[in-house]
Amino acid sequence: MKYGLSDYAFYEKYEFRFIRPEEAEAAAEIEAICFPPSETCTLDIMKERVSLAGDCFLVAIDRETGRMIGFVNGLCTNEWSLRDELFTDTSLHDPDGCNIMICSVAVLPEYRKQGIAREMMWEFLRKQQAQGRKQAVLTCVPSKVKMYKKFGFVDRGESESTWGGEKWHEMFCTLNL
Repeated sequence: MKYGLSDYAFYEKYEFRFIRPEEAEAAAEIEAICFPPSETCTLDIMKERVSLAGDCFLVAIDRETGRMIGFVNGLCTNEWSLRDELFTDTSLHDPDGCNIMICSVAVLPEYRKQGIAREMMWEFLRKQQAQGRKQAVLTCVPSKVKMYKKFGFVDRGESESTWGGEKWHEMFCTLNL
Protein backbone atom coordinates (compact mmCIF):
# COMPACT_ATOMS: atom_id res chain seq x y z
CA MET A 1 0.00 0.00 0.00
CA LYS A 2 1.26 3.45 -0.87
CA TYR A 3 0.68 6.47 1.34
CA GLY A 4 1.49 9.83 -0.17
CA LEU A 5 1.86 13.22 1.40
CA SER A 6 -1.12 14.95 -0.08
CA ASP A 7 -0.24 18.33 1.32
CA TYR A 8 3.24 19.31 2.48
CA ALA A 9 1.80 22.41 4.15
CA PHE A 10 0.58 20.18 6.96
CA TYR A 11 4.16 19.21 7.72
CA GLU A 12 5.19 22.86 7.81
CA LYS A 13 2.38 23.73 10.24
CA TYR A 14 2.15 20.45 12.18
CA GLU A 15 4.68 17.99 13.50
CA PHE A 16 3.76 14.29 13.44
CA ARG A 17 5.93 12.16 15.75
CA PHE A 18 5.88 9.48 18.43
CA ILE A 19 4.66 10.56 21.85
CA ARG A 20 7.06 11.46 24.65
CA PRO A 21 6.60 10.02 28.16
CA GLU A 22 5.78 13.41 29.68
CA GLU A 23 2.91 13.90 27.18
CA ALA A 24 0.59 11.16 28.50
CA GLU A 25 -1.48 13.61 30.52
CA ALA A 26 -2.05 15.89 27.50
CA ALA A 27 -3.16 12.84 25.48
CA ALA A 28 -5.59 11.80 28.23
CA GLU A 29 -7.04 15.34 28.25
CA ILE A 30 -7.56 15.25 24.48
CA GLU A 31 -9.24 11.85 24.70
CA ALA A 32 -11.59 13.17 27.42
CA ILE A 33 -12.58 16.04 25.12
CA CYS A 34 -13.05 13.86 22.02
CA PHE A 35 -14.86 10.82 23.44
CA PRO A 36 -17.85 10.25 25.72
CA PRO A 37 -16.92 9.24 29.31
CA SER A 38 -17.96 5.62 28.68
CA GLU A 39 -15.30 5.33 25.95
CA THR A 40 -12.51 7.46 27.42
CA CYS A 41 -9.20 5.96 28.46
CA THR A 42 -8.15 6.67 32.06
CA LEU A 43 -4.97 8.61 32.75
CA ASP A 44 -3.36 5.48 34.27
CA ILE A 45 -4.08 3.40 31.17
CA MET A 46 -2.91 6.24 28.92
CA LYS A 47 0.38 6.36 30.85
CA GLU A 48 0.74 2.58 30.45
CA ARG A 49 0.11 2.82 26.69
CA VAL A 50 2.73 5.55 26.37
CA SER A 51 5.24 3.59 28.46
CA LEU A 52 4.67 0.17 26.86
CA ALA A 53 3.82 1.13 23.29
CA GLY A 54 5.26 4.56 22.59
CA ASP A 55 6.19 3.42 19.07
CA CYS A 56 2.47 2.78 18.49
CA PHE A 57 1.42 6.26 19.63
CA LEU A 58 1.70 9.09 17.09
CA VAL A 59 0.88 12.68 18.05
CA ALA A 60 0.17 15.81 16.03
CA ILE A 61 1.73 19.00 17.40
CA ASP A 62 0.86 22.54 16.34
CA ARG A 63 4.36 23.93 15.64
CA GLU A 64 3.29 27.53 16.35
CA THR A 65 1.96 26.82 19.85
CA GLY A 66 3.75 23.58 20.72
CA ARG A 67 0.36 22.16 21.70
CA MET A 68 -0.63 18.54 21.11
CA ILE A 69 -3.76 18.69 18.94
CA GLY A 70 -4.40 15.03 18.23
CA PHE A 71 -3.12 11.50 18.22
CA VAL A 72 -3.48 7.93 16.98
CA ASN A 73 -2.57 5.17 19.40
CA GLY A 74 -2.71 1.42 19.47
CA LEU A 75 -1.36 -1.83 20.82
CA CYS A 76 0.25 -4.69 18.91
CA THR A 77 -0.97 -8.27 18.94
CA ASN A 78 -1.04 -11.39 16.83
CA GLU A 79 -4.83 -11.30 16.89
CA TRP A 80 -6.74 -10.26 13.76
CA SER A 81 -9.77 -8.64 15.40
CA LEU A 82 -9.96 -5.85 17.97
CA ARG A 83 -11.51 -7.08 21.19
CA ASP A 84 -12.74 -4.82 23.97
CA GLU A 85 -10.11 -6.00 26.48
CA LEU A 86 -7.41 -4.24 24.46
CA PHE A 87 -8.87 -0.88 25.52
CA THR A 88 -8.24 -1.53 29.22
CA ASP A 89 -5.59 -4.27 29.50
CA THR A 90 -2.21 -3.04 28.28
CA SER A 91 -0.65 -6.39 29.20
CA LEU A 92 -2.18 -7.70 25.94
CA HIS A 93 0.34 -5.57 24.02
CA ASP A 94 2.93 -7.72 22.26
CA PRO A 95 5.71 -5.52 20.85
CA ASP A 96 6.45 -8.24 18.30
CA GLY A 97 2.78 -8.65 17.32
CA CYS A 98 2.09 -8.73 13.60
CA ASN A 99 -0.97 -6.44 13.79
CA ILE A 100 -1.65 -3.01 15.26
CA MET A 101 -5.01 -2.53 16.99
CA ILE A 102 -5.88 1.16 16.95
CA CYS A 103 -7.39 2.12 20.30
CA SER A 104 -8.19 5.74 19.53
CA VAL A 105 -7.92 8.49 16.96
CA ALA A 106 -8.55 11.97 18.33
CA VAL A 107 -8.27 15.52 17.03
CA LEU A 108 -9.30 18.52 19.11
CA PRO A 109 -12.58 20.02 17.84
CA GLU A 110 -11.07 23.36 16.79
CA TYR A 111 -8.57 21.54 14.52
CA ARG A 112 -11.04 19.25 12.77
CA LYS A 113 -12.02 19.33 9.08
CA GLN A 114 -8.54 20.45 8.01
CA GLY A 115 -7.18 17.03 7.00
CA ILE A 116 -5.16 16.58 10.18
CA ALA A 117 -6.71 13.20 11.04
CA ARG A 118 -5.98 11.98 7.50
CA GLU A 119 -2.33 13.04 7.54
CA MET A 120 -1.89 11.78 11.09
CA MET A 121 -3.37 8.39 10.17
CA TRP A 122 -1.29 8.07 7.00
CA GLU A 123 1.89 8.89 8.94
CA PHE A 124 0.89 6.35 11.62
CA LEU A 125 0.21 3.65 9.00
CA ARG A 126 3.52 4.33 7.22
CA LYS A 127 5.40 3.91 10.50
CA GLN A 128 3.56 0.69 11.36
CA GLN A 129 4.14 -0.64 7.84
CA ALA A 130 7.87 0.11 8.21
CA GLN A 131 7.86 -1.88 11.46
CA GLY A 132 6.55 -4.89 9.52
CA ARG A 133 2.97 -4.91 10.79
CA LYS A 134 0.57 -6.90 8.59
CA GLN A 135 -2.70 -5.08 9.36
CA ALA A 136 -4.07 -2.10 11.19
CA VAL A 137 -7.48 -2.74 12.77
CA LEU A 138 -9.90 -0.30 14.38
CA THR A 139 -13.51 -0.05 15.42
CA CYS A 140 -15.63 3.02 14.73
CA VAL A 141 -19.21 4.18 15.00
CA PRO A 142 -21.19 3.80 11.74
CA SER A 143 -21.02 7.55 11.01
CA LYS A 144 -17.18 7.34 10.75
CA VAL A 145 -17.02 4.38 8.31
CA LYS A 146 -16.93 6.67 5.25
CA MET A 147 -14.05 8.71 6.71
CA TYR A 148 -11.95 5.62 7.45
CA LYS A 149 -12.63 4.26 3.97
CA LYS A 150 -11.03 7.46 2.64
CA PHE A 151 -7.99 6.63 4.81
CA GLY A 152 -7.66 3.22 3.10
CA PHE A 153 -9.58 1.01 5.54
CA VAL A 154 -12.03 -1.72 4.53
CA ASP A 155 -15.25 -2.25 6.51
CA ARG A 156 -15.68 -5.79 7.88
CA GLY A 157 -19.19 -4.87 9.02
CA GLU A 158 -20.67 -4.70 12.48
CA SER A 159 -18.20 -5.62 15.21
CA GLU A 160 -18.85 -7.84 18.22
CA SER A 161 -17.56 -4.97 20.37
CA THR A 162 -19.85 -3.46 22.97
CA TRP A 163 -17.28 -0.94 24.21
CA GLY A 164 -18.98 2.08 25.80
CA GLY A 165 -22.43 0.69 25.00
CA GLU A 166 -22.08 1.58 21.30
CA LYS A 167 -22.58 -0.34 18.04
CA TRP A 168 -19.26 -0.48 16.19
CA HIS A 169 -17.94 -1.39 12.79
CA GLU A 170 -14.59 -3.15 12.55
CA MET A 171 -12.29 -1.89 9.81
CA PHE A 172 -8.87 -3.00 8.65
CA CYS A 173 -6.05 -1.77 6.43
CA THR A 174 -3.48 -4.16 4.95
CA LEU A 175 0.05 -2.87 5.55
CA ASN A 176 2.26 -5.78 4.49
CA LEU A 177 1.36 -9.05 2.81
